[in-house]
Amino acid sequence: MESTLKPLEPERLWFQFSEICNVPRPSKKEEKIAAYLKSFAGRHKLECIEDDCGNVLIRKKASPGYENHKGVVLQSHMDMVCEKNSDVVHDFDKDPIRPRVEGDWVKATGTTLGADDGIGIAVQLAILESDITHGPLECLFTRDEETGLTGAFGLKPGLLQGSILINLDSEDEGQVFIGCAGGKDTVAGIPLLTEKMPDGHLCYKISLTGLKGGHSGDDINKGLGNATKLLNRFLWNADRDFGLRISSYDAGNLRNALAREGFSIAAIPEFHSAAFEKYVESYFHDLTGELHVTEPGLLFSAARVPEVQQVWSKSLQKAVLYSVYGCPHGVLAMSREISDFVETSTNLASVKVTDDKVWITTSQRSSVESSKKDAADMVESVFLLAGAEVTHSAGYPGWKPNPDSALLKLTVESYRRLFKEEPKVLAIHAGLECGLIGAIYPGMDMVSFGPTIKGAHSPDERLHIPSVTRFWDLTLEILRNL
Repeated sequence: MESTLKPLEPERLWFQFSEICNVPRPSKKEEKIAAYLKSFAGRHKLECIEDDCGNVLIRKKASPGYENHKGVVLQSHMDMVCEKNSDVVHDFDKDPIRPRVEGDWVKATGTTLGADDGIGIAVQLAILESDITHGPLECLFTRDEETGLTGAFGLKPGLLQGSILINLDSEDEGQVFIGCAGGKDTVAGIPLLTEKMPDGHLCYKISLTGLKGGHSGDDINKGLGNATKLLNRFLWNADRDFGLRISSYDAGNLRNALAREGFSIAAIPEFHSAAFEKYVESYFHDLTGELHVTEPGLLFSAARVPEVQQVWSKSLQKAVLYSVYGCPHGVLAMSREISDFVETSTNLASVKVTDDKVWITTSQRSSVESSKKDAADMVESVFLLAGAEVTHSAGYPGWKPNPDSALLKLTVESYRRLFKEEPKVLAIHAGLECGLIGAIYPGMDMVSFGPTIKGAHSPDERLHIPSVTRFWDLTLEILRNL
């Protein structure tokens, strides 16, 4: 365990969190964390099952005298979002996360921390190895939540025995979630067509960095910049005004993260170079004027680089720049029923280039199924106009709130008793696995809560230490009283 985490309480929970930070666990590559969990179960002589999908379930018998209590499932996901700053050398397949304490926060060093959902795993393991009173207990660790909800999709009826589920994957302490948005991805592919670099051009590397990024559900309404959108806006104008020709385009990264960085290598007719460089300065000034409140770290520049051999065809360049510019991004509708709750949104996540195609990835979320489909269709229509091939993921369902839940009542009462204040009961615009689990296990009584995590899905991810203590205390109080 890192020395900076040693003084933190409860010690057993933080020990587990630091151990988890040492285990690489990118989405779709959960073998190492699954092995760690199975080894943990073996050391503590606990029943452990790994299902066909790769989910891990650990069971612990009820404490003496609690055998007749209702069975409860504590649930988290094994994988983490792997994002790093472009100047950081880190191999998420091999290297440990390096946590550090700054004031009341735990942060990583240039990478995502993985508190989403490593802190949920840590709570489960600390409970499993402690003499804490509880009824029949199951700890479910699902795989690949972040990129496809693969584990939740692959969950089979009959695996879980408990009738109550506590999801440990929320990110605002003091809030209890009883519903979430459903989502789906929309991906456009445009064939990559290139031609020889025209004579008399100078090449520049255009860089947009320093944005905060964040979770495409939780942070979509916070007025943050989108590097994919902002870089494309510059390229679109430079194409129109200076005859810019694109050689490479790389913006954003994961479908469920707000794009933080974008880069392009492009060529400008030499006689336009002075005016182009002035436009770079002007555009940076415009962006800082627009986003200085929410994105104070924004940086934008264009630096001369050696000449490249190939540029995109004019038809490809027009198709990409115009469709990305026209593609919606952000909040599409607020709820008419829940105050200040985002109902429908879309995230323009990334533009990536492979050997044969330019890929534009987006994701849509809504707590209303028909609105989710409408948002995906809206995005599809833009890219169809550009001649792209468009595909949609299967998507995942939302989780319909049940304000009459017995578990919700107990959770609110427990919170009130512990902290002498009222928690907020909400639905969340982010996706939670509860929607899928509820579809597989109808009648499962569910809530979701967690500590405060800021900047999830970005290298600015940080975990609020005092909120972790309250998260721990609330979980134990519920287990005692179920």
